[in-house]
Amino acid sequence: MVLERNEQGKILLNIARDAITSALRISHVPAAIDESMPWLLKPAATFVTLTQEGMLRGCIGSLQAYNPLKDDVRNNAISAALHDPRFKPIAADELDAVDVEVSLLSELQLLSFSNEMEAMAQLRPNIDGVVFEYAHYRSTFLPQVWEMLPQPRQFLAKLKSKAGLSEDFWRDDIKLSSYTVSKWRETDYLNEEHIYG
Repeated sequence: MVLERNEQGKILLNIARDAITSALRISHVPAAIDESMPWLLKPAATFVTLTQEGMLRGCIGSLQAYNPLKDDVRNNAISAALHDPRFKPIAADELDAVDVEVSLLSELQLLSFSNEMEAMAQLRPNIDGVVFEYAHYRSTFLPQVWEMLPQPRQFLAKLKSKAGLSEDFWRDDIKLSSYTVSKWRETDYLNEEHIYG
């Protein structure tokens, strides 16, 4: 049986919330999910993003598909809730106010360019997630970040800053890769599925 994307999203969101709820030792009845479904067992790369009153509360993910999808979502959900170094761990009494979002990533595509202008020209606002790499510096923004940083120049500058470099930093051996995501968010996946790419 092949599930529609909306049904897949509902399952992934349930896996994420159940994982966080269990990690916080909150008594609950887990969603009835058949975790032996083949699509949940395929290796996949995901990000789990948590927001509270519209503000980021945690975001952790994987860029490469190493673990089965169900495990990747579960691990990233727990890490986003408890181990994102930018935030204090989520407390049990605030979980009800937290909105969960799951992003399923495509494979990374290495971009080819000879200078920063060419690199920026290849970025597709509201479509591409981008991975920045230089030496041991690395960072990524999901496609959703374009909503806050709509210009390629600004997007790339903040990506460099996130990696720990100055916003005007540039070297010829910088590597950029792009990816797209399928995204589901608890507050609106029943009304409208969000697909990027």
